[in-house]
Amino acid sequence: MNFVDEAKIKVFAGNGGNGCVGFLRAKYVPFGGPDGGDGGDGGSIFLQADEGLNTLADFRHVRTYQARNGKGGSGGNCTGAAGEDLIIPVPIGTMVYDAVTEELIGDLTEHDEKLLVAQGGFHGLGNTRFKSSVNRAPRQHTNGSLGDRKELRLEMKVLADVGMLGMPNAGKSTFIRAVSSAKPKVADYPFTTLYPNLGVVRVADSKSFVVADIPGLIEGAADGAGLGIQFLKHLQRTHLLLHVLDVATASDDGPVVEAKKIVKELHRYSEELGDKPRWLLLNKLDLIPEDEQEQLCADIIQELDWQGPVFHISALNKAGTKDLCFKIMNHIDEKRGPSKAEIKKALEPYDPTKS
Repeated sequence: MNFVDEAKIKVFAGNGGNGCVGFLRAKYVPFGGPDGGDGGDGGSIFLQADEGLNTLADFRHVRTYQARNGKGGSGGNCTGAAGEDLIIPVPIGTMVYDAVTEELIGDLTEHDEKLLVAQGGFHGLGNTRFKSSVNRAPRQHTNGSLGDRKELRLEMKVLADVGMLGMPNAGKSTFIRAVSSAKPKVADYPFTTLYPNLGVVRVADSKSFVVADIPGLIEGAADGAGLGIQFLKHLQRTHLLLHVLDVATASDDGPVVEAKKIVKELHRYSEELGDKPRWLLLNKLDLIPEDEQEQLCADIIQELDWQGPVFHISALNKAGTKDLCFKIMNHIDEKRGPSKAEIKKALEPYDPTKS
């Protein structure tokens, strides 16, 4: 299935059913009076986050969604049936915008979270509602209101704790294969990664984080060159960025110039993204003679004037990756704070029988 992270759909909520004008006609009831029932409410439309989905590809085929209308009321004070609500599953991490005003309607970040995107029409009133001491035979009623009609833009942002940056073939996909069970495509030509890959990295039985690999960036990415720019938005939710640098690159520019290009494109795309915590990973050290590795790394760090953490790794043979993952986990734990389960447990009243 192709990765799709944007889609436009139209939603039409159901209309409310009309109220009924009716009068009781029965033997031995000479003045039965009004008995017109109300209509039913129209069905509303909800979006619901589903952890089983990871793409918006389904919305390529179905772009219009309509909930059922409410039924009209009838005599005997019978209320019309309400229209059934329509629930549309979407991937976790979906942001919902009004396509006309570009207003953010909601952000679905947890499994089974629901968002009302189109309110169904309200029911009309039957003539029974209008009877009074001075109006004993009302013929008034109201029609149901129309349901909302909207055009929505769905934008999916991958939920990951750690995002990876780097030139094509810097070793990002190899790193994910080394530290997780994910198996992104790896080859000796650029742009083997065509859409984001996610990997779950487990550092203990109950400790894990999610890392995202996006297509490599090239110079001019902020102007639309290459593939990575359209996926940079997936890094905006992350706690940490890993800047992977190929120290053995065969490029004429060299690793320092390549690193500066990535940082430049990052800030051009978003200052917020450019200011995120970023760690430097000097990768492919296994291709450099051992007696030259230390000096080469020192020169790169000095030329970049890098002030953040630096790690020397070889993703291919997993050298240095285990220690790196533990440090990433510690950093994420500090950023995450206590989990919902931990907060709930802390708020529970003290029970001496459980101690």
